[in-house]
Amino acid sequence: MATTQVFVALGSSSQGLTHDEARERLAQYGLNILREPPRKPLLRTLLAHFTHLMAWLLWIGGAVAFAAQTPTLGIAIWLVNIINGLFSFWQEYRAEQATAALRRMLPSYARVRRAGEEMRIPAEHLVPGDVLLLAEGDHISADARLVRETELRVDQSALSGESHPVRKTADPTSGAGLSRAELPNLVFAGTSVTSGTAEAVVFATGMRTAFGEIARLTQSVGDQLSPLQREMERLTRVVSAVAVGVGVFFFALAVAITGIDLANSFIFALGMIVAFVPEGLLPTVTLALAMGTQRMARRNALVKRLSAVETLGCTTVICTDKTGTLTQNEMTVREIWVGERQMSVSGVGYTPEGQFSECGAPLEHPDEDAELRRLLLAAALCNDARLIPPHTQTTPDDEGHSNTGERWSILGDPTEAALLVAARKAGIDSDDESRRTPRLREVPFESRRKRMSVVCRLPQPQITAHLARFVAYVKGAPKEMLALCTSFAVGDSVRPLDETQRAQILAANDQYARAGLRVLAVAQRLLPDTPPSFDAETIERDLTFLGLLAMMDPPRPEVESAVATCHSAGIRIIMITGDYGLTAESIARRIGIIRGAQPRIVTGAELDSMDDRALHDALTGEVIFARVAPEHKLRVVSALRAQGHVVAVTGDGVNDAPALKQADIGVAMGRVGTDVAREAADIILTDDNFASIVSAVEEGRAVYANIKKFATYIFTSNTPEAVPFVLFAFSGGRIPIALNVMHILSIDLGTDIVPALALGAEPPEPGVMERPPRSLQEHVVTGAMLRRAYLWLGPVQSLATMAAFYYQYWTNGYWGQWFDLPADGPLYRSATAMALAAVVMTQIGNLFAQRSERISFLRLPLAGNRLIWIGIATELILIVAIVYVPFLQDVIGTAAFDPANWIVLALCAPALLLVDELRKLVRK
Repeated sequence: MATTQVFVALGSSSQGLTHDEARERLAQYGLNILREPPRKPLLRTLLAHFTHLMAWLLWIGGAVAFAAQTPTLGIAIWLVNIINGLFSFWQEYRAEQATAALRRMLPSYARVRRAGEEMRIPAEHLVPGDVLLLAEGDHISADARLVRETELRVDQSALSGESHPVRKTADPTSGAGLSRAELPNLVFAGTSVTSGTAEAVVFATGMRTAFGEIARLTQSVGDQLSPLQREMERLTRVVSAVAVGVGVFFFALAVAITGIDLANSFIFALGMIVAFVPEGLLPTVTLALAMGTQRMARRNALVKRLSAVETLGCTTVICTDKTGTLTQNEMTVREIWVGERQMSVSGVGYTPEGQFSECGAPLEHPDEDAELRRLLLAAALCNDARLIPPHTQTTPDDEGHSNTGERWSILGDPTEAALLVAARKAGIDSDDESRRTPRLREVPFESRRKRMSVVCRLPQPQITAHLARFVAYVKGAPKEMLALCTSFAVGDSVRPLDETQRAQILAANDQYARAGLRVLAVAQRLLPDTPPSFDAETIERDLTFLGLLAMMDPPRPEVESAVATCHSAGIRIIMITGDYGLTAESIARRIGIIRGAQPRIVTGAELDSMDDRALHDALTGEVIFARVAPEHKLRVVSALRAQGHVVAVTGDGVNDAPALKQADIGVAMGRVGTDVAREAADIILTDDNFASIVSAVEEGRAVYANIKKFATYIFTSNTPEAVPFVLFAFSGGRIPIALNVMHILSIDLGTDIVPALALGAEPPEPGVMERPPRSLQEHVVTGAMLRRAYLWLGPVQSLATMAAFYYQYWTNGYWGQWFDLPADGPLYRSATAMALAAVVMTQIGNLFAQRSERISFLRLPLAGNRLIWIGIATELILIVAIVYVPFLQDVIGTAAFDPANWIVLALCAPALLLVDELRKLVRK
């Protein structure tokens, strides 16, 4: 569509809208903002954590305690409920801010022309038909069609994922085979101008923009429960059902056998329920996850959602970007073909340090090599990038904090910057050369031509067939460039370019391309005078071929080992990139993602033509997705999840937000990522490094294993908590209850908490990344765990508990008496204190036993987890306080016993450790 037709189609003109038209259209289309979806009220979210099944059990239990005239017990049970609810609320409370971040990315003001006058208006007041005025550094506030431009380049990486500034044109284009983001005559909201100037007519605002469509996609993806959250829900249902069933059974038993009244039977049944409900499990899980986030932060992964920590541990597929995540995002010239010679260049990144070598031998003086200097000088002058010398700048350290360092950086296109770096390695200073050979005109790069040209004034005339005062330098795609060349430079001479040389150059190009290198050809044309016009047809002909420059964005050095770790851990890696397929395949093969001979490369266009069945088939083998749009990435993630995979996805742009939210784990880049990606993600990598994802997976697996460890630790003490009620019931009330409800709560929410957290801080066991991911069908609480806790360790602990209970009676005047012991008074309370202390002491041995389900504690370093010793010290201090501090004696219901009894209790400490070591020995 021609420029005049654009104005007509959008009801505007080169003078812009009138003020009245702008007001009418603002009323018609609304403000240029992104609407937020309706949010769930905060109060409703909070109340949900106090109204689930386990919570109702505890509310009712507290009410029963109040009705039975035991307000202290009722308050304690309700406090348990409140603590659990607040912990759960804090764990899951995360306001949805992706759409708000999208809004923040839109600039506050825009320059427009209205009624023939240039003015600055709030960006939210832009309407379709406005003439938008753009200059270098401007943010773009709405989607618009260009009608006039001068060397315009736009950074739309946040929208499309492309890392290079995109050349834009006002010329009409058919758009065949191109997505809307790829159309060269359109600019989009949320992107920015890197160079040039332009005028454009707005055609979409607010939710109708490309940003708005992504916002709508993001909003349509609902919040997903993590595997751990689903497991905790299942555990709550199972434990609640078991506890209620046991409580009802023993309530009936108490009424039928003991003959106690209904009120006391309720209290008795309530004690059984409290004994079987692990009140400390949920807050302990939350705190263990929080500690996991701290460990991950030290390994460059910041966790926003606590349950995401464990979800990483069962990840089966990682969908990853290429640029900046697997690679260093620093394009580097690696190979050069010049004058029928092949050279290699060392060095990585933008630091201009490296060596040129030919056939393995270093070039001692590359600045004296005429062919090499001519090639690199042309590449440096046909260039719009800038190389910035070292300066102090702020960068995040390993823990995400800021520090300062010295590094080279660039302005402009990374590919062009790589050419400047190669030139500087050869002693060519592009700034000095630009002053000696000033540029007169540029013919910008266009995707149709696949090349860029500049015309420069030579510092001194060169004698050829005529006196040359000017030179045109051209760089671009090798095949297209060769078609324009008639000669090639060798040494100080220029030879005709025949078919043999053409084939030789193309063979070198193909060799570099197969190695995954991006290849540019460079040529020149000496001009006797300024050309009659500076269009491409006039300048880009009869060129002299100078050479090839092959470059790559090198893989991060640590990625290859991280990929190998993923393979050994049974985790599949799928590359989803905006780059070309062959380049992506080369990088994937180099770092080990692809190991087969013929992986499948699926482009975005091919994905559009696939039905769900075809996509399912494509995902069964080695596959790379290249040149993809946001909806493609979202579709791939959805298809993988439909196959039952737990999917982690990396992303950094606005276009990645829907897929990040749809994935089980969204991983955003911290350094180059957009606000939108970081808000939609669950985890942020502070170093943008794939290896950090693998480290986080290892931590996630350790967290899951640790949750099982402290769950077993907590469940073990349920048995000695329940046995006293069973003995009381079956003895017809003749055996006093050794542990009442307050004693149980002091264990579950007091002495057990810190040791359980210590188990949650255990480092990963050896071989944790050599096992496949756990199945989603595998539960935290398994039959094997319950048998170990309730039928092996629990009975031993119960025996020690009741032995300590009777020991206090037998050494205080009731030797050998089993029944009809005092059930009230100081002696009874001191006996319950002995029973309570026995549980705590045996839990010390249990703590060491639970450090590994398979490995003997003798093979585990005692200094490997200092929290173990803090946990032991904490529970000893608490039990001593409960036994001897008067205030706690009154609250818990204990009395002091003879300090010499601690010797007997200390003998109980290793009991569980010894019997579990026996189990491990038999199992081995």
